[in-house]
Amino acid sequence: MTDTRPTKAPIGSLRTLWPFVRKHRGLLAAWLVALAASSTATLSLPLAFRTMIDQGFAQGGGGAIDRAFVLLFTVAVSLALATAARFFFVSLLGERVVADLRGQLYAHLIALDAGFHDRNRSGELVSRLTADAELLRSVVATSMSVALRSTITVVGSLAMLFVTSPRLAAYALIGIPLAVLPIVLGGRRLQKISRATQDRVADANTLASETLGAVRTVQAHAREPYERDRFGAAIAVAVDTARRRIRAQATVTAVAITLIFGAITLVLWSGAHDVVAGRMSAGTLGQFVLYALIGGGSIGALAEVWNELQRAAGGMGRISELLEETPAVTAPASPQALPTPVRGEIALDDVTFHYPMRPDLPALDAFHLHVRPGETVALVGPSGAGKSTVFSLLLRFHDPQAGTLRVDGADIRALDPAALREAIALVPQQPTIFAASARDNIRYGRLQASDAEVEAAVHAAHASDFVGALPQGLDTELGERGARLSGGQQQRIAIARALLKDAPILLLDEATSALDAQSERAVQQALEALMQGRTTIVIAHRLATVLKADRIVVMDHGRIIAEGTHEQLLAEGGLYAELAKLQFLD
Repeated sequence: MTDTRPTKAPIGSLRTLWPFVRKHRGLLAAWLVALAASSTATLSLPLAFRTMIDQGFAQGGGGAIDRAFVLLFTVAVSLALATAARFFFVSLLGERVVADLRGQLYAHLIALDAGFHDRNRSGELVSRLTADAELLRSVVATSMSVALRSTITVVGSLAMLFVTSPRLAAYALIGIPLAVLPIVLGGRRLQKISRATQDRVADANTLASETLGAVRTVQAHAREPYERDRFGAAIAVAVDTARRRIRAQATVTAVAITLIFGAITLVLWSGAHDVVAGRMSAGTLGQFVLYALIGGGSIGALAEVWNELQRAAGGMGRISELLEETPAVTAPASPQALPTPVRGEIALDDVTFHYPMRPDLPALDAFHLHVRPGETVALVGPSGAGKSTVFSLLLRFHDPQAGTLRVDGADIRALDPAALREAIALVPQQPTIFAASARDNIRYGRLQASDAEVEAAVHAAHASDFVGALPQGLDTELGERGARLSGGQQQRIAIARALLKDAPILLLDEATSALDAQSERAVQQALEALMQGRTTIVIAHRLATVLKADRIVVMDHGRIIAEGTHEQLLAEGGLYAELAKLQFLD
């Protein structure tokens, strides 16, 4: 993900923002009206200034002076009100656009297949969702407004310069190409440096996210100084890259402003001679000076905005890359419906699968497995045999390179993945506990479940005792990754979640492996009741699980090498007998 190659042209990347901006037409229209009013007031100031000098001073008398200053103050108040309205509408527009962008990006990321998430670090994806999206807030809320306002004032100032004094205006035009040149020349380099800066910030964020997520491991090994040094080094690299970006941006801005105001100074020198010679009034020169300053300042602002756009284009380019990612696992255009009710018959026929990160090593190799409705099958084998891969394929986190998987006779690739997963309950060996209440964690299995059903699932999972002892019971916040619970308690929350889902197919990755003997017996009883009449596939590590299975499937190197009951496989000897001796019976 930390690719520093340029993707699209800067402005081309930012075009991706337009659909998000267009969605809020009311705010956009209000901002444009306020922008037009503030620009008109800005361009009216020099005219009011000229009137104040030429008429107020020349005619004499307090009345003329009063009227001239009232006019000037009225224009200033109009400018203030219009500017405030412009700021309000464009800032709110920026908030709405970034919120929509983040929402769409998040929804897209969680819909991408497991292969994508295997290839990309979650911390870096979060950085795209936060740091890169934050850059775009300044584009919409500030840069876009400044760019359009500055463009209007530059064009308006040039027009009024020619109206005021065509000869001096022609001199002023000399500075514009000189000011634009460094902006154009420095823009491409600035875009590359800006993208590299965001990459380095993402690296630091990823490192922090990974380390904070494993803070107990860090502290258990007393590696706080080591991790501080690593993060400090990552931050130093990010700061060094940012320093190069800031230096380039400052250089472009300084050169542009110097050239602009050098040209303005030359023009003023000529105009001063005209006033002394009587060819121009002092008010006219003052008007010309103000228009020149407004125009020159706006061109300088455009230089800064261009630099900001180059920087934001890098972030938008990276977000666009993510939005353009397409999931490898998708629902068909017209998905087939699972039969009702789902019987739970499972068939894997000649399935071959390679993980994207390991294309040369098959996780499953010409794999065949048939599970009858209501049957309990235990998968047994050494680490890397392919047991967890069977679960991943049944849940359609991946699609096999060859072969088919069927549920009740339907090829799962013809099904909507969401409908397939609703028919399956999973209890992993390492349960996921969200930073929410115990009730919300359990209800994740079935969001529409009532409180009574949640409590029944807690009771069935034999979790009532420890849940009742929590400070607020089911409404107690469990902390990040279930920090307030022991490993066995986390496992029982996950089992309660599966009980609440009440799916016809159960996938149990040794759901009792983290429990003590007493808790294991209680939960095993709950699982046995749950497994009645349901198809269950268990990745087995305990003898009790093996003995309760209708059939044991022994796997090695992605193939089935034996299957039968516990007694049959022990009598045959081989890998199962060895595993039973070393693992189950021990």
